Amino acid sequence: MTYINTELRRLVRERASQRCEYCLLPEADAFARHEADHIIAEKHGGETSEANLCWSCWVCNRYKGSDIASFDLLTQQITALFHPRLDVWEQHFSLDGAKLWPLTAQGRVTVRLLQLNKRERIEERRMMIELGLYP
Repeated sequence: MTYINTELRRLVRERASQRCEYCLLPEADAFARHEADHIIAEKHGGETSEANLCWSCWVCNRYKGSDIASFDLLTQQITALFHPRLDVWEQHFSLDGAKLWPLTAQGRVTVRLLQLNKRERIEERRMMIELGLYP
């Protein structure tokens, strides 16, 4: 894995307003520090550049790994994951209480692969909403 220098990491973090660009978890309220994630993994030809990096919480980054797509159970098609540099979050996801609802095939595969609606993650969002910390 390529080293991401401090300046580039800072730029990615600030651009994301210090929130995970997949689940919107604020870094200040996370158990572990957020990380710069290669949206398109290096092994798939992704570059270590501002255009290919996003700010990701530890949990989303671990579930995503080097994946760039997944199988959409509804359409029965291989579908690209949500791409934080090219896609608009609100066009692919909706927040209903503490649950993230996918609005598109990309949203569905991202919610499933990153396990965005796992019981523990919903409960974490619910508590943060009650405290006025989410989204």
